[in-house]
Amino acid sequence: MNSNELKIISVNLIDTFNDAGRISIDLYKKGLNIEIKEDKSPVSNGDLKVNELITKKIKELTPNIPIVSEETVDLDKKNKAKVFWLLDPIDGTKEYIAGKDEYTINAALIINTVPVIGIVGAPKKNRLFYTYGPGESYLIENGNTQKISCKKKQPKGKIVALSSVIKPSDIILNKLKEFNVSSIVKMASSYKFCVIATGEYDIYAAKERANEWDYAAGHAVAQNAGAIIKTLDEKPFLYGKEDYRNPSILIKRSENLDD
Repeated sequence: MNSNELKIISVNLIDTFNDAGRISIDLYKKGLNIEIKEDKSPVSNGDLKVNELITKKIKELTPNIPIVSEETVDLDKKNKAKVFWLLDPIDGTKEYIAGKDEYTINAALIINTVPVIGIVGAPKKNRLFYTYGPGESYLIENGNTQKISCKKKQPKGKIVALSSVIKPSDIILNKLKEFNVSSIVKMASSYKFCVIATGEYDIYAAKERANEWDYAAGHAVAQNAGAIIKTLDEKPFLYGKEDYRNPSILIKRSENLDD
């Protein structure tokens, strides 16, 4: 698939993501129907409706590429595909159910272990991020589209890390100390990846957690904007594992976080 084909696919998903975002908000306002899955995590009719909308559109655009979604995946079946979609219809379901604004809508196209296309909608923040290749990451906000490149937004000398938990483990705190982090902000969902891509925050580190669909779309947006993404032990962070489990992760806005 060439760059122009990837661009067409990603751009053609934008309207569907905007529609899905509006529907997620409408369903929340009407009162969500919530069930608990086998893994004890919640799922709502909002998750399922968003999944239905995005899956339908992706099947229209790329009918021959398999789709792996958090809401329909069979975890007993090993993933053998080299080219496939990863969907997390709503990442941050707990935040969504609680009426918070950090949940995201996610789709990523994986080609030979690398997330190439990534679309991340943050409906309550009126932001949508998308990418289709290196140097081609964009933010649509209030109707305006701008290219993003991890350019530092924090004042010089201030390095702000993101965390998915209020109190990171000692392993993570020690890793962040290596980069002279000034403060840590708790943030949910793949939105963390996207605000590193915009340069609003500098670094995110986490031990092994979550599944490939939680990270892939945000990973594509950040990496294609210039972020450096590896495991905590400096290995490549790759996709297409048979069990979908994520290793540890370290996302840096740039090599020198004060630049």
